[in-house]
Order: sequence, then C-alpha cells, then structure tokens
Amino acid sequence: MADLNSNDRILARLSELAERNDPINPDLYAKYDVKRGLRNANGTGVLVGLTRIGDVVGYEVGPSGEKIPVPGRLMYRGYDVVDLIKDAEKNDDYCFEQCAYLLLFAELPTKSELEEFRKFLGQCRVLPANFTEDMIMKAPSQDIMNKLARGVLASYSYDNDAENRSIANNLRQCIELIARFSTLAAYGYQARRRYYENKSMYIHNPNPALSTAENFLHLIRPDGQYTLLEAQILDLALILHAEHGGGNNSSLTVHVVSSADTDTYSAIAAAVGSLKGRRHGGANIRVVEMMDDIKANVKHWDNEEEVRAYLYKIALKEAFDRSGKIYGMGHAVYTISDPRALLLRDKAEQLAKEKGMLDEFHLYNLIERLAPEILMEVHHTDKRICANVDLYSGFVYTMLNIPRELFTPIFAVSRIAGWSAHRIEELIAGGRIYRPAYKNVCEPREYVPIELRTAKKS
Repeated sequence: MADLNSNDRILARLSELAERNDPINPDLYAKYDVKRGLRNANGTGVLVGLTRIGDVVGYEVGPSGEKIPVPGRLMYRGYDVVDLIKDAEKNDDYCFEQCAYLLLFAELPTKSELEEFRKFLGQCRVLPANFTEDMIMKAPSQDIMNKLARGVLASYSYDNDAENRSIANNLRQCIELIARFSTLAAYGYQARRRYYENKSMYIHNPNPALSTAENFLHLIRPDGQYTLLEAQILDLALILHAEHGGGNNSSLTVHVVSSADTDTYSAIAAAVGSLKGRRHGGANIRVVEMMDDIKANVKHWDNEEEVRAYLYKIALKEAFDRSGKIYGMGHAVYTISDPRALLLRDKAEQLAKEKGMLDEFHLYNLIERLAPEILMEVHHTDKRICANVDLYSGFVYTMLNIPRELFTPIFAVSRIAGWSAHRIEELIAGGRIYRPAYKNVCEPREYVPIELRTAKKS
C-alpha cells in the first residue's frame, strides 16, 4: 500500500508538471495563421484531399468566402442517400449492403450483383476458428469499442496474407471486416455482460441469409428475435452512418494511416479509436444522458415553457454537465438541416407509436424546435444550427432495446463500409504520406548539466 501511495504522489507531481509546462499562448495561433483542427476561420474545413466517395452539403460558399446555408444533403458516390432509401422502401428491402457495394465500387449493383455480394458477406460473418474463445472471451473489455479495435488487430494474426498490399487483397480484407464487424461488436457485448455485469451470455451463430441489421439484432438478443420494423429502422440507421465524406475524423484517420503504407487492420483499428471519441461517434450517448436529466427535471414534458426554461439552464451551464452544450444540436457542415436527422426522426415517430413512447418522441421534437433559438440567444450569435443525427439515433436505439454500450459500436458496424472505401481510394489515388506542418514555438534554452539542476518549487 505504501508503494501504491508513493506512486500516486509521483504521478500527481508528474501530471502537474506536464500541465504546467505545456501551455501554448492562444494568441500564437492567430499570429501564425494556424488552422486549428484543420478548420478555416469561417468554420469550413481546410482542403487536404480529393475524394469520389461521399459528400456532405450544408452550405455554399459565396463570392467573398462567406458561408451561405442550404438544406443538408448527404451524397454517396454522387447519389442522394434519400433516393437510395426511397428505393429500398419501395421494394421493401434492406439497403445497407447495397450502400456498402456502392461505396466500394462506385456503381449501383444490379439485382444479381447485389445478391452475389450479400451472399459473399453472409459467408464471411462467422469469425475464424477459435477467434471468439481466444480473442474475445479471454480478454473482455468494459468498453466494446476497445474490444472491437482489438478484434480488428487480432484479425491480422488469422490472415495468411495480411501484408499483401494489392488492391484485390485489400478489398478482400475490407469485405471480411464489413461482414464481421456486427459479429465482433455483438460478441464483445456478450462477453461484457458475462464478465462485467454477471449476466448470462448468449452466443448465437450468425445467419448468412440475414442482412447486417437482422444479424446484429439476432446476435445481441437472448432469443434472437426481432420485428420487421425494428430491423428496417436499424438498417436505416446503418445506411445513414455508413459514410460522411473524407474529412470526418475517423475517415481522415484511415487516409492518414493508410498513407503511411501500413496494413488494412492497422488503419481500420485506428479509425475505431477515433470513432470512440466523445466528440465523434460517442456523441449520441451524451444526448441520451442529457435526455435522462431533462426527463428527471422537467415535470410536464409537453409544457413548452417548462422545457424551454430547463434548456436555458443547460445552455447557461447551470444544469446537466455544466458544459453549456445542448447535445444533438449543431454540426460542422449542416446548417439548415441534417438529412440524417430528418430521415431518422420520421422513422423514430413510427417506432414510438409501436412502442408506446410517443410522449418521449414529442419531447425530442420539442427540443429540436426550441434549442437552436435558445443557443443563438445565449451565445449572442446569428449562426444557424440544426439538430444532428445524434439527437434521434440514441432514442431509436433505446426503443430497439439496444444497450447504451452498443450505441457507438453500431456506428462502427455501419462506418466500416465508408472506411473501407476510403482505404481503397487512398491506396489507389493517394501516393503520398500525410505530413502537415507544426510550428515550434518553444524558445531555445541553454543546456544544464545534471549536477547543476535544482528542483522547481510548486
């Protein structure tokens, strides 16, 4: 115990030293015109690459460089995602696999091509022999995203051609990962249940005839059962999260790591680590936590003034996590509307009717309407913001009885399609390692021999 206490004191001192000696004067960022977070002064992203995979449209740039808000659009390989979803609904079909095909190959599949691709994915969903026991059950993780990243890296050891950089081999690796991500996430969840929650663990075999959405629900539920509407809505969520341009943090990570000429598993595991972040894929959990707080502190959910008053408290850093953020509101690109939020909101209402949760849906809807005005007033700005996809995705997953620890892994189960497309694109069209500049602002110092050094007082 004495050693532990001693180590704690040492770590506390070293932590204080690190925090004290690594400040950077904020004025220097303006002096050297640093694009912090690779963002321009007007909030647009710094152009660092070209892509033919996805496009996120939320504004147009005027003649003077000003941002002109427009209704949001999400494009996959030049096609509006709304059209893909409408076509799938018209044919009463699941569409995530078609989206993955489109993102990878830049063409809409014919019926026979889609059937062939689905069959290929179905055959790849089962993990390699002994993988589940050795790589998932023997080292469970409290956070399933870390388990997912480990599963991706472990897949390298089960691949007899892991270092082959040919496009054909990388494509094979990516398709296998697209197929297996739902299995990796579901089994990681089951291991967590067993070892961290002392609950029963259910390991179902993937069904090659099922879609990704159906398989995921089948694998996480004790009885393996789900309704058609549940599977269709999860499929919609997977479609909407599959790709979001090359500039989002995790897709950029794929480009950056792939540009170093590393293997597929290293690049995708890095992307999983990025997506885990609370500023990226973990945001929908914060929305649900905020909604728990609102529901506990607002007595009448249908009373607009009560809801407005509490949202003001959140925005003024007087309630919830005191960050001043109303989670689920605002986006780096979308201004007037996030098309993903609109599409998911419509389905959320349909599911809320089936689940008897319309009161809660109307509360979400009310917050979507009130929050932009409140945030503009509190921050004294005329900048337009809208609800983003995170506002409704967590609510949908909750209605699907999906545990919160699976919210971000579901994002990864979807986004692996976009990551894979960006991986292939970087290998084909990249050709140069990413190497942005960092300005060193540390003054030169005279070296002090160790015998002359004295400890600084805190």
